[in-house]
Amino acid sequence: MTTRNELVITAEAGVPFVDTVREVDAPVADVYRAYVDPALIVQWLGPRAMEMELSSWDARVGGTWSYTHKDPDGNVYGFRGVFHGVDANQAITQTFEYDGFPGHVSLDRVTFEDLGGRTRIATHTVFQSQEDRDGMVGSGMAGGMEEGYQRLEELLGARQPAS
Repeated sequence: MTTRNELVITAEAGVPFVDTVREVDAPVADVYRAYVDPALIVQWLGPRAMEMELSSWDARVGGTWSYTHKDPDGNVYGFRGVFHGVDANQAITQTFEYDGFPGHVSLDRVTFEDLGGRTRIATHTVFQSQEDRDGMVGSGMAGGMEEGYQRLEELLGARQPAS
């Protein structure tokens, strides 16, 4: 049985794209704010077991972002990018690069759809190659994304529906 807020990931064969859709039980303005406010981003982005250190989060066109996640064993994973579009309560476009795989930059566009007190978050990610896309899909991204979305709902005070 699936819950109403299930993460759906589409990675069709032969194209260097990944599309994700996840609904959250919170208004669009609150969800958008959690994406652009550095004080909130550190509270939900990524897996629970990782400690996040934010170096920069300047959510405006041309602004940069950079953070690290540290796992319980002390391993550090760095990520960074540039914001290319920031449309309040509608969409954010940014690049994404993992420090462990430098030079392999993807372009992400996340949109926020108002569902009347709930929000549908849809992301379209374009990779430079099929190999880059397949590597990301195989990296465990689904688990990290789902944990992040669960943490986002908790942060925004949402309750998961009963299964």
